[in-house]
Amino acid sequence: MKTETHPKNYRPVIFHDNSCGQRFLISSTVATTATDTWEDGKEYPVAYVEISSASHPFYTGNEKVMDTAGRVEKFKMRATRAGKKKA
Repeated sequence: MKTETHPKNYRPVIFHDNSCGQRFLISSTVATTATDTWEDGKEYPVAYVEISSASHPFYTGNEKVMDTAGRVEKFKMRATRAGKKKA
């Protein structure tokens, strides 16, 4: 096995998912200044992420349906009301 293949700053990092609160301990080179204690009692750097496999709809199966037709209708109603106020 080759030695010295990983960068010098390759270390365990806690990734904290802000949307669901799930945390993962994964080796990474991400730059971060915050630290937190993991379940083993040791302190590790923390990287805060907005979405992970714990909260992404592809992995969870919870899909959000966007009501685009409703949005278009609301926009048209606002536009016609604005046009009537000008007249």
